[in-house]
Amino acid sequence: MNRIDDVLIALRRVIRATDLHSKHLAKTTGLTAPQILLLQAVRDKGQVTIGELAADVSLSQATVTTIFDRLEKRGFVFRERSTEDRRKVHAYLTDEGVEVLKTAPTPLQEQFSRQFNDLQEWEQTMIIASLQRVAHMMDAEHIDASPVLDVGTLDRQNHQADNRVGYNDDKQR
Repeated sequence: MNRIDDVLIALRRVIRATDLHSKHLAKTTGLTAPQILLLQAVRDKGQVTIGELAADVSLSQATVTTIFDRLEKRGFVFRERSTEDRRKVHAYLTDEGVEVLKTAPTPLQEQFSRQFNDLQEWEQTMIIASLQRVAHMMDAEHIDASPVLDVGTLDRQNHQADNRVGYNDDKQR
């Protein structure tokens, strides 16, 4: 096997691991990785606005609002206007949201983050540089992406509607 095959196999394994984990999350919780990350951020932050959540999970405010709307329809979260500043609306978990997080598997990026942080700084730098070079070689450096390891759309319930109006997965991030 040559080096090109080694690289392509490694890339395929990363893509496949992400896909399998996303399917596992969907099967066990009915949620996507970004939805679980958003629920975790609401839980961890307590009283938090959508804008603060967006910054915390590195997604656009519009994307977080869309995901939050879906989570709210499912009864996992709710919004409440601030009593101190009526311009602010805070997000909260419902009891159902707390329960779904208790049984939800750890998102793939949390496992990756723990192991990545255990590496020496030079190893981290090499990995970042290599992956940035690979993205460039695949003409993908211009694609907007959030630091969420998930395949497909951030909100799978919107996937069919987005395809009909011409959105692609990258534009949602």
